[in-house]
Amino acid sequence: MKKIAILHGPNLDRLGRRQPAIYGTATLKDLEKMIRAEAKKIGFTVTFFQSAHEGALVDKIHALTDRGTEAFVVNFGAYSHTSIALRDALAASGLPAVEVHISDIKKREKFRHHSMTAGACIGMISGQGFPGYLAALRLLAKL
Repeated sequence: MKKIAILHGPNLDRLGRRQPAIYGTATLKDLEKMIRAEAKKIGFTVTFFQSAHEGALVDKIHALTDRGTEAFVVNFGAYSHTSIALRDALAASGLPAVEVHISDIKKREKFRHHSMTAGACIGMISGQGFPGYLAALRLLAKL
């Protein structure tokens, strides 16, 4: 079974309460349940980590890489647009990663249109809501 890590950045722990017009009313726990079900169908094992702290996310990428994680699905939230450190950590892992955004970043504020971290990923899925995570898993299954 392929080991996949799902990493979430700041404010994703607030899903269900944060801007429901943009992100919906389902929670991070609901999302994790959906991902687990799809991962099981594909034959992946998944682990989840969420932090509002950039350094904690960098440390987790390194630790998971060293522990045999084989790929990442990441939604670094606002850090996607600003963090060279997270981009470098993903690139240094040497592992495939898919970036996911629940909302369509191209239809949001101008400062969200560019992702710094996407360049270290094999693809980015934006604007598909929670099903974007399932699409990311299916993309990784093709590797």
